[in-house]
Amino acid sequence: MFEVLLVDLIHGRCPACSSKSLDQLVANVFPLTDKDADTHIFLLCGQRCQQANGSGFSNAFRNSRRRVHILDFRTVAECLYRFKQTVDELDLSSVGVLTSPQGREVLLLYQKPLFTPVYSFEYVVKSEDGLTCPSCSPAHTDSPGERVDEEVRAFLQQLPALKGDVAVLKSTLIPDCFGHGFSTRTGGVSYIPTLSSLNLFSSCRRRDPRAVVAENSRRLALHAGFHPQPLRLVKVNHASDVWVMGKAEPESYDAVVTDRTGVVIAAPGADCMPVLFADPVSKVIGAAHAGWRGTLMGVAMATVGAMVREFGCQVSDIVVAIGPSVGACCFTLEREQALEFHYIHPDCVPDPHSPKPHVNIRLATRILLQKGGILPEHIHDDTVTDKPCVTPCTSCHPEAFFSHVRDGPNFGTQVGFLWIEETGEPGRPSAGKTVWSGQYGP
Repeated sequence: MFEVLLVDLIHGRCPACSSKSLDQLVANVFPLTDKDADTHIFLLCGQRCQQANGSGFSNAFRNSRRRVHILDFRTVAECLYRFKQTVDELDLSSVGVLTSPQGREVLLLYQKPLFTPVYSFEYVVKSEDGLTCPSCSPAHTDSPGERVDEEVRAFLQQLPALKGDVAVLKSTLIPDCFGHGFSTRTGGVSYIPTLSSLNLFSSCRRRDPRAVVAENSRRLALHAGFHPQPLRLVKVNHASDVWVMGKAEPESYDAVVTDRTGVVIAAPGADCMPVLFADPVSKVIGAAHAGWRGTLMGVAMATVGAMVREFGCQVSDIVVAIGPSVGACCFTLEREQALEFHYIHPDCVPDPHSPKPHVNIRLATRILLQKGGILPEHIHDDTVTDKPCVTPCTSCHPEAFFSHVRDGPNFGTQVGFLWIEETGEPGRPSAGKTVWSGQYGP
């Protein structure tokens, strides 16, 4: 049986408008047994339905043997968002929905932006004959899909920021003709602890849905100055494929390069390195996701190679900033894997004889870039001490960064982002504050 039952009273007759009690309403579809008595029941009624029926509405469920939660918020979007919060707090995921044919059609439109495949929904549809309740069911004449999306966006935009304001790290090595930054975890609306609060990636294996991540991205864009342009995240494959924007986009790749204005490219990271590349002479940019596998496969120099080959960049003109990522202090691999980094340079593995040696993927990236012709002074990483740090250890700083190593599989994601400023628009002020507090070590 289901862990959670959602009874849709907005798109069907509510018990206060009939003589049926809650138990009578659901018993024919969801019989009550001793085991099912633990099922949480949520009544999707909305503020309008509650107001229309007054105290009689609550009285209809007062004697129910089941655990009942009433969702009587102003909009359906808020009702379902608060429903999701409670389900997440209970760590449940199997949802049964009792609704009408119209209700199923509408609720599926809300399910797509507000839930991920982590949750399983099964709809039990009752005939609309005698179910519609004019006093409780609002009428709409516009496109339901557009209305739902706008309602969800409007609700999420009015939510308060969690864990403080949006803050980004910026490299002084990247010139003002580019906009860029590395996000931190503060200032978003994601509430699940390991994803809170500015998570910027929605996964089918995690509970943060598409609409919440889109709102987090909007807040980052407003702060950083690239709103309303969307982030174009690389489609991570943990390899070394590079997409040249303008050519056919592959199904997966770990880096992107472009000379286009009006587009913001980004690479995710949560221990893996978001790496930004900029050529101020040719006005070409690149962004790469570099984990330990991608580092060994040469994704950083593959990005440089694409900039040179496709846009005529000179390697000596390219500057590189390596963003927040796991340090050698916190990252280990099996010995066989770690030895591959030892071959790049012995300093990349400080304890090679350990059963699980520590590995410095940042140093390996610097060495590979320098071997490929990038000037040492054109690389901004944790070895640079005369500039504000943009490469703190994500695992060491839970207050500021997400980390897979620290938090396990339900981890959040920060990004490195970069764009080419339009002519005459360098150095646009951000809508929020870009901060560097100096408290992060390597």
